[in-house]
Amino acid sequence: MALFSKFLTRYIAASLILALVGSCAQSLPPPPVVVLLPSVGAVELLIANQAPLDSVQLEIGIQVFDNKLDNEDRERFEEWVYAEIRENEVKYLPYVLRNTLLEADHWGAVRVLPQPDPSVDIQVDGTVLHSDGERLEIAILATDSSGRQWLNKTYADTTTLSDFPESTRFTTGSPFNPNGFIDPFQDLYDQIANDLLAARELMDSAELVNIKRVSQMVYASDLSPETFAHTLTTGTEGLLTVTSLLAEADPMLARVDDMRERHLGFIDTVDEYYEALYTEMQASYVIWRRYSHDQIDETQRLSTRLEDYDLNDYGTSRSFTSLTQRYDRYRWSKIYEQEFRELAAGFNRELAPAILELSEQVNGVSGTMDEQYVQWRRILQALFRLETEQM
Repeated sequence: MALFSKFLTRYIAASLILALVGSCAQSLPPPPVVVLLPSVGAVELLIANQAPLDSVQLEIGIQVFDNKLDNEDRERFEEWVYAEIRENEVKYLPYVLRNTLLEADHWGAVRVLPQPDPSVDIQVDGTVLHSDGERLEIAILATDSSGRQWLNKTYADTTTLSDFPESTRFTTGSPFNPNGFIDPFQDLYDQIANDLLAARELMDSAELVNIKRVSQMVYASDLSPETFAHTLTTGTEGLLTVTSLLAEADPMLARVDDMRERHLGFIDTVDEYYEALYTEMQASYVIWRRYSHDQIDETQRLSTRLEDYDLNDYGTSRSFTSLTQRYDRYRWSKIYEQEFRELAAGFNRELAPAILELSEQVNGVSGTMDEQYVQWRRILQALFRLETEQM
């Protein structure tokens, strides 16, 4: 009787576990067939031996990235808690690229901005196509002030466990240290920087100087189209060229330069806003991405083991123990997923006060960063008209 009772207990337990695991396996949709873009691999950032001359030192504006989730991301990030992380992420990632370009030392000022800016020489736009702890895909479009495309390319990088060393698994007793921290996807940013440099190397000094002249008149036209529109024309290739360059001593040009200096001071402050957000966000974002990587790795391990299990062999003691262990792994993965969700919510709660404080006011204007930026440009345009009328 005792033997029968033991057998019955094992039979019922096995049946319950098989039913649970089977239902989980059946509820999972078949994985889509996805052809991944090749990763950039190991990339060495090309650093200048010396900074370029001021006459050819182009300034770069990196716009806050756009967000285009793929189907897998849509399913995973459909809840507001994940959508909020992605909203902050598109402000964080451009700053990693900004720091990379500054480290390369081939350019003038490099700033992160909320919108396209008429004062910069090169505008970089990015769209996040996929982002988690395992893989990052970003489409990059770089265009100079004349309208010439420098880059129009999608970049991808995939992490390994070595990209998340013990230093990223910090605790209260061992806090995050940003010094020496290497972004898990740093190779991707290094490749973008190297490709921008390669595009610049195809141009001679005269072409680079012309880009800066076009930028000057594009900004002047943005201030006062009726006054400066005649200085630019679109050539046969669809690129802007300067047809009427004002004399260096022209008082109108001096006013434009004065306004541009004020504007550069403002966008320096805007860039500092994104720097503060980056600094505030970095530690939490490192945790978020590391947990994301761990969860993906755990899910893949579980899926592989479920696929390998032979349901016809569950009667043996060895198979019963193995199945029990696998169910335990599934149960813990669900607990892990809940912890992951709570981590995401905590990530947003931690950032919310900082974002609110940083957005409140920059240079006497208010509203969101986009609204402040628009207000500032309108103020300068109105001020330029007023001062011109008084000349």
